[in-house]
Amino acid sequence: MSTPRPRSAERRAQLLDAADAVFAEHGVTAPLDLIVERAQVGRATLYRQFPDRQAIMLALLERSVEKTRTAAFALRDDDSAFFKLLALVADRIAVSATLVDYWRTVEQGDEKIARARHQMWRVFEEPMKRAVAKGLCKQTLNSKELSLVFGMLGGALRGETPAQRKQLARRALQIILDGIKA
Repeated sequence: MSTPRPRSAERRAQLLDAADAVFAEHGVTAPLDLIVERAQVGRATLYRQFPDRQAIMLALLERSVEKTRTAAFALRDDDSAFFKLLALVADRIAVSATLVDYWRTVEQGDEKIARARHQMWRVFEEPMKRAVAKGLCKQTLNSKELSLVFGMLGGALRGETPAQRKQLARRALQIILDGIKA
């Protein structure tokens, strides 16, 4: 008796998990065969889900936005949700340095990346407004200012090891929070 084949969504998640790990270890130019090997699937499965590297990168970005959205929803009643979401992004930058570096280098005019950045802004908008209304944050940031904050957190990419990046991300976050907290 054979085991049933995983559904498409499960395969997609399996491939994204593998891609995330492979890119973190080997960089975004790693051979896609490493993803296939890590996910323990055939090449056709990878290409059925993602026609090329850019499709994988975009799916990873969308998944990151969705994880942040899920965290924001879980924190929806927390007045300090804005600061906790910034900490989440800082940690993610430290862990997924090569992916973050890739997204930072993509052309600003790229429509899909711009859409993902706008979605991220929308995730942060309400928690930020609540923090301002509660007197926890000095002012509401516009989307460009929030993007600048993310860029500042991206300074963590200068660390050579995950531990160094995490330390830099935490320090960058502390500097940012010192500037925006009321």
